[in-house]
Amino acid sequence: METPPLNLLTWLLAFSPIAVVLVLMVGFRWGGSKAGPVGWVVAMVVAWLFFDAGPQVLAYSQLRGVLLTLYVLYIIWMALVLYRVVDEAGAITVIGKGISRLTKEPTMQLLLLAWAFSAFLQGVAGFGVPIAVVAPLLIGMGFPPVVPVAAVAIGHSWSVTFGDIASSFQALMAATELPGQALAPWAAIFLGVACFGCGIAAVWTFRRGQSLRRAWPALLAMGVVMVGVQAGLAVNGLWNLAGFGAGLAGLAVGALVARMPRYQQIGASEANQVTHEVSDSVSQEPAQDRPAMSLGLALAPYLGLIVVVAAAELWPWLHETLNQVKIQVQFPELQTGYGWITSAGTGRTISLFGHAGALLLYVSLAFFFVYLWTGHYTQGVAGRIVQRTVRSAVPSSIGILSMVGMALAMDHSGMIYVLAAGLGLAAGPLYPLVAPYIGMLGAFMTGSNTNSNVVFAPLQQQAAELLGINVLIILGAQTTGGALGSMLAPAKLIVGCSTAGLAGQEGSVLKKTLGPGLIIAGVVGVLALIRIWLGVK
Repeated sequence: METPPLNLLTWLLAFSPIAVVLVLMVGFRWGGSKAGPVGWVVAMVVAWLFFDAGPQVLAYSQLRGVLLTLYVLYIIWMALVLYRVVDEAGAITVIGKGISRLTKEPTMQLLLLAWAFSAFLQGVAGFGVPIAVVAPLLIGMGFPPVVPVAAVAIGHSWSVTFGDIASSFQALMAATELPGQALAPWAAIFLGVACFGCGIAAVWTFRRGQSLRRAWPALLAMGVVMVGVQAGLAVNGLWNLAGFGAGLAGLAVGALVARMPRYQQIGASEANQVTHEVSDSVSQEPAQDRPAMSLGLALAPYLGLIVVVAAAELWPWLHETLNQVKIQVQFPELQTGYGWITSAGTGRTISLFGHAGALLLYVSLAFFFVYLWTGHYTQGVAGRIVQRTVRSAVPSSIGILSMVGMALAMDHSGMIYVLAAGLGLAAGPLYPLVAPYIGMLGAFMTGSNTNSNVVFAPLQQQAAELLGINVLIILGAQTTGGALGSMLAPAKLIVGCSTAGLAGQEGSVLKKTLGPGLIIAGVVGVLALIRIWLGVK
């Protein structure tokens, strides 16, 4: 397969859509629904004029993009429905008060929800669900809205590779044709480093150093357990359960640590930062004539979601039954004028009844009738749920459609390859420093560590072989960077902002997550470089 010409000009052109999105979102604080279409136009024009991607290539790239967008929006819309079902019943307020009783210290609340619980949800549900579910809970507890979205985006990213039944790790195995037993150790090591980095950064989003000083005992205890459980399961062939198990263990330890005296009280400075006011994202309908709700009933939809998703993934008969009906489109082989080939194959497969969005819908419907039967809804609830869901989801849907379309245009034209190859060529012997950023680039563009591994793992494998360095270390850095890219990906930030009542403010969140993501990836790169310099085989 021939590749597009690689030089400084083509690299800058390939980078231009990303640069435009970053400048608009971070510099001008545009939302994804405004910055995304601009980036999409730039990507399409550059792909056509400078990378010789003809109408057929671009048209099929956008058809693939539509399929991927539908896959993502299925989750977003249904996550919003679940949130509105719970919120209209007053359950968000009850959950917030319940966690406040477990611990009144806001940094501990952040660790429990943004770090451990979101990792657990990533383990059982995958794309977008942790940020869509957890961020509104924290906002309902009184945190300033941007903080929860950023904290959850950062906090769950370490668990992405082995989350969602290790779909990203399985993509790494498939793309490189290497066994999981060989890939798992280095992936687990680097993701363990990322776990601590994500916990520290999630806490830092609240009150920076002050929160970190309060949080360090819990960070240490929960982190050691989560890293150990994930690594233990992964290296022993149970990578499908590694993310799930690590998050569950972190929650268990966190509940015990929360009983420490330092987490049973709240200082005045922290109290000033947590408003304890009901945010715009939380229902403000009057609660008159409603019976009191127990914490168990308030948590029941989320516990039900965990049970439903776990059963749908782990019970073979149910998994096969739910996934019998699929939308699947076959695409032909495509080639640009420069000879860059996109192989024939199916686009993103959408299981109508087994998709994470479908599972969210089942839980939403079930608990809508539960709350209706128990008298926790006020008149006109169905209309309010529909109206507020549509109002939140439409702008987000536009942003995701354009972002995904931009990514697929860049992929099919060879622009993403040029970006990665240029970074590798410039790095030379320092290539291990760059490896995590290449993985991050793929996830930033597509919102998916799985896609990053599919696109870039073979490139990283080939680069390592040509440079004569340890392939397994480089691939571990690749998938870790792809996981960390989740906290930067506009597609995922849009998910969080849409459910948190922050539609259009994705740039403010990205500004908070960009630094931590780049720093943690840099630490992973330095460790990879040191290990290779030490001659690790």
